[in-house]
Amino acid sequence: MAGDTPDRRGGERRGGAGRRETTERGSAAGRQRTGGRAGAGGTGASARSRSDGGEGRAADEPSLRGTMSEAKRYTPRGRSVRDASVDAGGRGDPFRPALEVIQGGRSEQPLRAGRRVEQAPRGGRRTEQAARGGGRTEQAPRTEPGTRGGRRTAPVERPEGEEAPRQRRTAPARKAQPPRKNPRRAPVRKKQSRVTVPRLKRRPGLPKLAEPRRRLRLATVLALVMFAAIGVRLVQLQLTDASAYAAEGLKDRLVRVVLPASRGSILDRNGKIMVHSVETRYVAVDPMAVKDPEALADKLFTILDKYGVPRSDLVRKMTPHKASDGKTNVRFEYLVHQIEPADGDRIAALHVGALKVDRDERREIPGYDLASNIIGYTSKPDLNGQMGIEKQYDSVLRGVDGLHVYEHGEGELDKPLPYYSYEELKPARPGSSVELTIDQDLQFSVQSALAERMGPLGADFATAIVLDAHTMEVMAMASYPSFASADPGSTDPNLLKDQCTATVFDPGSIHKVIVMGAALQEGIINPGTTVTVNSKVKKGGTTYTDHPPQKDGTQMTIPGILALSSNVGTIAVADQLGKDKLYEYQRKFGLGQRTGVGLPNESPGQLLPPNEWTGSSPGSIPIGNGVATTALQMAAVYGTIANDGLYVQPTLVKKIIAPDGTVTKPPAQQTRRVLDPQVAQELRVMLEGVTTLDDATGKQAAITGYRIAGKTGTSKLPQNGGYADGDVVSFIGMAPAEAPRYVIAVNAHVPGGAGGSVAAPAFKEMMTLTLSSFGVTPTGTAPPKLTIYP
Repeated sequence: MAGDTPDRRGGERRGGAGRRETTERGSAAGRQRTGGRAGAGGTGASARSRSDGGEGRAADEPSLRGTMSEAKRYTPRGRSVRDASVDAGGRGDPFRPALEVIQGGRSEQPLRAGRRVEQAPRGGRRTEQAARGGGRTEQAPRTEPGTRGGRRTAPVERPEGEEAPRQRRTAPARKAQPPRKNPRRAPVRKKQSRVTVPRLKRRPGLPKLAEPRRRLRLATVLALVMFAAIGVRLVQLQLTDASAYAAEGLKDRLVRVVLPASRGSILDRNGKIMVHSVETRYVAVDPMAVKDPEALADKLFTILDKYGVPRSDLVRKMTPHKASDGKTNVRFEYLVHQIEPADGDRIAALHVGALKVDRDERREIPGYDLASNIIGYTSKPDLNGQMGIEKQYDSVLRGVDGLHVYEHGEGELDKPLPYYSYEELKPARPGSSVELTIDQDLQFSVQSALAERMGPLGADFATAIVLDAHTMEVMAMASYPSFASADPGSTDPNLLKDQCTATVFDPGSIHKVIVMGAALQEGIINPGTTVTVNSKVKKGGTTYTDHPPQKDGTQMTIPGILALSSNVGTIAVADQLGKDKLYEYQRKFGLGQRTGVGLPNESPGQLLPPNEWTGSSPGSIPIGNGVATTALQMAAVYGTIANDGLYVQPTLVKKIIAPDGTVTKPPAQQTRRVLDPQVAQELRVMLEGVTTLDDATGKQAAITGYRIAGKTGTSKLPQNGGYADGDVVSFIGMAPAEAPRYVIAVNAHVPGGAGGSVAAPAFKEMMTLTLSSFGVTPTGTAPPKLTIYP
């Protein structure tokens, strides 16, 4: 019979009566579980039972195809619940084999024929549905509202003799929801359960499966990052760094040509040139651009031979070579400096691209060695001041170099670009000229006289200084031996210094005027004072005598003590003055400090403070031993006496003349009062006895027709903690004595001699030249009558 035909999925095909019976049982059971719901609610439960359980229909069952309820029976995949039941009953999912292959094995829950796991609807739990049981499904028991964990469910009532379907333990169901109270709601379709497929572990040794989507995302990110970086860099180049790169590009096309500033001149007090710069040329070469150094050297040697440039040096410099670091190619090498412009033009006419001929200059000294100790010299070829005025006023003489910056082309167009190219021109500003207080003619006379007298005596050094007594301007200042400022390399470096300001010596007896001037100023002595002089005096174990010695108890006048240069008499006056006062007047007269005359390397000398005096110091210091001074310092002492007791700082520079004619005077000279004018006049009268009294030490300094006041001195030259052989002889005097115009100081280190016999005659010659050169008339008054003994 049709109702007894077994189903292929394991169920039984029931007839119409069977279906009706099942329907009625299901309806009764549903009404009982839902609390006696009737009508549409029971119908909906019966429909859900039919859709979940029974697949077969009787022939007399009305067809529902095409209705809304039929449409709701289709699953989201496009298959109806019936199709899903058929697949689970035996035919199976047509995609199941492929799915198992991809997943690498069996599914987590193998499907058995006629049985599948269904996902319980909301509020229920999963149940195992058997197709053989007539298509009947069992709804999940309801939970009592208001209860949590371990909820009780209502028992399911079934007809007698019918067994409850065996349930399969599944995952915990979702939280049960109370059923909606809307009795008219449509039947709820059960969700189709998904089969959980476990993730299999990759077997060791097997390659890792590719993940194209992950690779694609990584590639996309990298591409975006790259394009973003490129974009940022483009923005940076176009907006922020554009000007910097443009400037760098322009920098490669610019040529910087230094326009040398002409060095200023050095003039004498009358504006005569003592040193000036002369325009010359220099020749340079690019060794990397020379093709045949031997042939080019032959051409240049015919022109440069007279400048003492060896041909071998030309070949060596023009041959390509490396710099001192051994890596960089030398592209610029000087061949010769300071050649005549005409010779430079001859070399430029060769039209050799590797050669460069440009402006240069050299210092030219018309007097050759005239005032070389004052002028000094410069280095070659950069003309940096190395000594004297050239060094002290180097920044003033040098000026400011100009600069010509222009844009040029490359290769054959290596020349300034016209029109709208970049160009900057800063003209050179020549250096200023320095006008000295030196009189060039007097300097020549004094320098010549000093050399003629000291040369035959074998002097190691000698100095001569001429000062204007009122302004303390240095009219002449000579050193022996001299050197050529134009060629200082041929002179012993020890002789290049200025002996007048850099060499110190014990002043000796010329220091005695400081003792007498301080004693007069302090009122200890006066012009009529007599002093008891013995044959000798002992101080701290050292005995001091006179030459010739006096008898014990001899009374001597102050002019007599100065005229005979008595050591014992001077020490007696110094004892009354005291060491503190002596040191005070030494400082006032300018000892122990630089004069600031305007020359570098000036020595301050050495002055011993009273607290450092030894036992013999009260005897040695008053007579000028144990004191180190320069010739200019001692000349300034006598200049103070000649200037009525007013110390005025000596100076060498009169003014500075700018290129445009602007005149700038140096800072004002320092001045200070040392002696009262009357005291200074009295001291000058006393000093006249040195050249007028019988047996006086300075009689050889006397000049006919002029009153001369001065003092002789003989001392030693300190050297290496002791004294050098020979004597330092001195004479410093002024004329006319009644109204001094000039002060002349002569000092010399000779193998032997005395100030009166060596320095005094030189003073006489120089003072005579000075007085006659400047038109100083002879003295109209007779010299004072002085005596040695009262």
